[in-house]
Amino acid sequence: MAVDELAPPGGDGRALLEVADRVVGRATGGEGIEAYVVRGVDTEIRAYNGDVEALTSATSAGIGIRVVRDGRLGFAWAGSLDPEVIERTLAEARDNAEYATPDEHVRLAVPDGVAAATVDVWDAALPTVDTEAKVALALDTERRARGADKRIRQVDSVDYGDGMVEAALVSTTGIRATWRRTSGYVSASVIADDGAGSQTGGGYSVGRGFADIDPAVAVDDAVERAVRMLGATKGASGRLTAVFDRRVATTILGVISSALSGEAVIKGRSFFAGRLGESVADPMVTLVDDPTDVRAYAASAYDGEGLACRRNVLIDGGTLRQFLYDTESASRAGTTSTGSAVRGGFASTPGAGARALLLAPGSDGLDQSGVLAAVGEGLFIQSVTGVHSGVNPISGDFSVGVEGLMIRDGVLAEPVREITVASTLQRMLHSVVAIGADVEWLPGIAAGQTLAIADVQVSGT
Repeated sequence: MAVDELAPPGGDGRALLEVADRVVGRATGGEGIEAYVVRGVDTEIRAYNGDVEALTSATSAGIGIRVVRDGRLGFAWAGSLDPEVIERTLAEARDNAEYATPDEHVRLAVPDGVAAATVDVWDAALPTVDTEAKVALALDTERRARGADKRIRQVDSVDYGDGMVEAALVSTTGIRATWRRTSGYVSASVIADDGAGSQTGGGYSVGRGFADIDPAVAVDDAVERAVRMLGATKGASGRLTAVFDRRVATTILGVISSALSGEAVIKGRSFFAGRLGESVADPMVTLVDDPTDVRAYAASAYDGEGLACRRNVLIDGGTLRQFLYDTESASRAGTTSTGSAVRGGFASTPGAGARALLLAPGSDGLDQSGVLAAVGEGLFIQSVTGVHSGVNPISGDFSVGVEGLMIRDGVLAEPVREITVASTLQRMLHSVVAIGADVEWLPGIAAGQTLAIADVQVSGT
């Protein structure tokens, strides 16, 4: 029986498990099969000038099938759960395996005895919220933004979005898992103008469900970020302490996480390669990837191969302790999976990566009695540009364009822009002088928190 692809997610996963079970049940002698089945619904709304500029609600469903035979891997996928389509997809995966190059490390995950944690990241109320309520929230956010401050010249965009997804994974090796997740957000982008120039700012409010989303939080954040940058000038050059905004810190951690992938280490694409057991950061730095932390938006009981997710301590007191592995990269490294397989959806195969990075928080927030006071003099970095081209996880080189505010006598002072901050990730990790207690979880693979790093090169005037 075919699954109703238009039915919203939210069941107990049995329907998707049945689909995966039927595929895996077709395995022949000596053949390994893994079936990954996904169904989801996404809603996106854009409000502009008091009206709805765009509205989409899309339902998707699909399957990814991996076949392993004699060390050969074949993969195929389809954006449908129609039985005939699935049958053709399985045949295609088998054909692809037939022509693949044998590899002794190609294999499907095998249960490793680690019990799955209870990870409830599903908001039962979200599927019941009608579109009219979502539209009203988007329009209310846009209205609030237009009237928030007389210096707001224009509301560039307001976007509402939410998603519901459920998945099941079954394999001939004994894996049988199912999980589901909801999330939502509203964002605002505004333009502030003081007559001498204009600045933009963006703000967000996120949550598991509709009731968690607060338009006032998104608007206040966007307006503050735009208004405080009015009058910005090109900053002076020199070496100083940089205090990275929580959102910027997530970007830095994201780059560092790619160098902590066991797959990257094996391929020689990590500046951490060969450094297990060595000091790679200041002793205050403890970095953990814990997908069982329900605050993380990618939290899950199971990884992308159906193994139980678990807490992995990557850097402990400044010492590099481990890398993240999926089954294949672990085999190549002569170790075991850390339950860290990630995949972009049913159309992709798994690889090793982080889901929920968090630095051990310090005791202070950003404010004048916290990190700012401890730093005294420096640069608060509100946003960065050029991360993809200016940060290299292989060499560790770090050079990005930034804008923000100077820190003088422990408080935020004049705004600056059109400047560049340069260092290396290796040096930055050893130069951490403060980690904020102000943990903020946003969609992505890392939590945000204020991060202060000493002795970075700033190039301006």
